[in-house]
Amino acid sequence: MSHQGAALQSYNNELVKCIEELCSKRDEIHRSILQEEEEKHKLQNDIRILTEKLAKVNESLAKKIASRSEFDKTIAETEAAYMKILESSQTLLSVLKRESQSLREKPSPAPGAPSQRNQPS
Repeated sequence: MSHQGAALQSYNNELVKCIEELCSKRDEIHRSILQEEEEKHKLQNDIRILTEKLAKVNESLAKKIASRSEFDKTIAETEAAYMKILESSQTLLSVLKRESQSLREKPSPAPGAPSQRNQPS
């Protein structure tokens, strides 16, 4: 019977050792879970902060794009008006040159003769 008692004691010791190893591995996994949960919460917080920053940047960007569009519109309108002024100036210059040439080609009035400018139309 002592042989059976020794075998039972050996099995018991081995069983206790296996249970202790399982508990040790469970504790190790538990610590790992706690670390990963902490990392998860940190990452979720970072995501929340970054999401808020992204929303602010998107809002600012939208305002700046709208402002740039207004500048583009104003610049285009101003350039179009400036081109009309240039065209009008060119037309005026052409008319002025033609009239000036026409006046140079007319014969000068005789001395003492009334000027055509001062005559009633």
